[in-house]
Amino acid sequence: MIVDPKEAGWLDTYKLLIGAIVPRPIAFVSTLSPEGIPNLAPFSFFTGVSANPPVICFCPMRRRGPLPRKDTLHNITVTREFVVNIVSEEFAQQMNITSAEFPPEVDEFEAAGLTPIPSDLVKPPRVKESHVHMECKLYLLVEVGGEDGSGNLVLGEVLRFHIDDQYFHDFKIDPAKLRAIGRMGGATYTRTTDRFDLSRPK
Repeated sequence: MIVDPKEAGWLDTYKLLIGAIVPRPIAFVSTLSPEGIPNLAPFSFFTGVSANPPVICFCPMRRRGPLPRKDTLHNITVTREFVVNIVSEEFAQQMNITSAEFPPEVDEFEAAGLTPIPSDLVKPPRVKESHVHMECKLYLLVEVGGEDGSGNLVLGEVLRFHIDDQYFHDFKIDPAKLRAIGRMGGATYTRTTDRFDLSRPK
């Protein structure tokens, strides 16, 4: 099968992307609105970019309707701060609740039954239930396209890591304890419990 994205349209192209780029880690992003309302939303277009400086990125998509910019993107554009919380399996259901399209005045921490805790260097709170947090300041924002289904590349410099002590040893995070989850296509998620090692060739 050969697919021309211009002929397929963006919705079908999106299905191909999320079906082919798997598994995808989840950036559970907490922000604070200019009015001080906490916001929490998951994004599966997420990865690391650089270690020096430490930079991560995630990509909120432009949605259809009268408010195309997600609250997360709006808040980061104004405040230039956010926290990425890593999602473990034990609070996957609560994370999923926050993926609904809540109005800006709704506190998703409260809606999902998750616990906000203070950050050290940025104003947005961290998710207590998460075992790894990254406090970030906006490094660069790149708008990719301007139509429905287009994206926004948010690069954030990590100012501080928080890792639960029992998951941390010699700057390594224990994946068996972390039990992170990832996204597949559609409504399907994946666990990270089935792993194998390959040594890099010298």
